[in-house]
Amino acid sequence: MTHSQEMLVEAPTIAADEVQTRAEPRMEPRDERGVIARVETIPLDSGAIALPNGPTGRPRSEFPIPKPLQRTGPARIVALCNQKGGVGKTTTSINLGAALAEYGRKVLAIDFDPQGALSAGLGVQSHDVVTIYDLLIGTARDPYLAIQHTSIPGLDVIPANIDLSAAEVHLVNEVAREQTLARVLRRVVDSYDVILIDCQPSLGLLTVNALAAAHGVLIPLECEYFALRGVALLVETIDKVRDRLNPAIELDGIVATMFDSRTLHGREVLDRVVEAFEDQVLETVIGRTVKFPDASVAGVPILQFAPEHPAAGAYRQLARELISRGAVD
Repeated sequence: MTHSQEMLVEAPTIAADEVQTRAEPRMEPRDERGVIARVETIPLDSGAIALPNGPTGRPRSEFPIPKPLQRTGPARIVALCNQKGGVGKTTTSINLGAALAEYGRKVLAIDFDPQGALSAGLGVQSHDVVTIYDLLIGTARDPYLAIQHTSIPGLDVIPANIDLSAAEVHLVNEVAREQTLARVLRRVVDSYDVILIDCQPSLGLLTVNALAAAHGVLIPLECEYFALRGVALLVETIDKVRDRLNPAIELDGIVATMFDSRTLHGREVLDRVVEAFEDQVLETVIGRTVKFPDASVAGVPILQFAPEHPAAGAYRQLARELISRGAVD
């Protein structure tokens, strides 16, 4: 870890008593989505004008609409990981997968959390069907038996349920137990362009399996103090997996979620993350909205539930940014 990343763990600049959000009374310039636009001050004698920046404090970028792929596979595997719960991993897995599918990518989402939220959020069956648990412990050999289609063309899912919580006990005595998921996905990797793994909120054996199988890691980070504290520890875990299990793994980026530009605390957290991780923080920021739980209840992505909502546009932008960065094809 760099010195600035270590500071996230050892000496965060945001005091714990600032966890409660505080609204700013002063009026600030906002963009068309209602997000406060930061203004970069440029000397008047430079001949330039002040440019509104994005929520991360950097100039806004336009990410082009990606071209359709000429072929399918082999997939790039991306693990969405954060040991803290409630930071938007599942919401991001669902809606990023839907956005990539909209752009012509064939996507497989892996529900790797015993809570089964990804399966519920995509409206697929997770009981009395073949799940990722069956594939891990070997009661089912063919992963195609577990794949279910969703309401989004091009987006498939392998479901999970509470049985997955017993997987670590079953795998503990297995040879190369950390590579079990990688062996499962090896059989389907040529049939998809992107495989997204929605990890559980822990750094246990299941999450290590996901990291060992992945080419890249996307870290959803809630713009809140307690979520901030664990990011440096997660990056350290990724470094250990790279050193011991998976030399090819990369950090594809940190995406800020549940951002509320009206609160000083949210902006301070985002500033601190950008200061520590710089360009590893994606420009796309996902705002907080009630539409996400509404879409989850309906069992569809927000891109289908409210396609014109700014949150749907944010996930489309996230998909374009990841494609522009080369994190996915």
